[in-house]
Amino acid sequence: MKSANRFALKEWAVVCQALHLGRQSLLLRKGGIHEGKEGFQIEHREFWLYPTKFHQESDVVAPDARPLLNEVKLQDPLTDSVVIRNYAVVEQVIEIHEERLLSRLCGLHVWSEQTVHDRFHYRRPGLFVLLTRIYQRAELLRMPQSPHFEGCRSWVDFPTEITIGELSPVLAEESHVRRMEFMRSNLTADVFG
Repeated sequence: MKSANRFALKEWAVVCQALHLGRQSLLLRKGGIHEGKEGFQIEHREFWLYPTKFHQESDVVAPDARPLLNEVKLQDPLTDSVVIRNYAVVEQVIEIHEERLLSRLCGLHVWSEQTVHDRFHYRRPGLFVLLTRIYQRAELLRMPQSPHFEGCRSWVDFPTEITIGELSPVLAEESHVRRMEFMRSNLTADVFG
């Protein structure tokens, strides 16, 4: 793991909360409109999570995740800053090219089936699945909002590096290993390749 990092991945606050709570350990990515015709690129294998509330309505999450979305909406009403509390390390990247394989993702994330379907078909069929290990900071870091961070883009770079410091894994080692094994067996590279 790096000693400091200035890059963050923008993600819906409800997904960040699910990652923070250990409810999920993967990210589903397609890319924002500012990322060009190539779409999302895995520019960084380690990054901070930058929670956003843009486009985050109840129909974008699975019914059982709606209480989590309501909880997130009540948190941190300040709009001039964002709270950085989680760090992600990508352990494996799987790219899905066949729609029939999306059902294998059910139960592994908080998005609704329609959201996954819509993301898969945005611009051209396909979706990245990032299997991650999530860590949390002992103390929350409040980052001032900046026009530099705005827009439909996946990656943001902070003005200065944030020291990694004391991080603790969200899931205990044994739980993390079991979850990774389950996801890898469910989302095998030879099926998706």
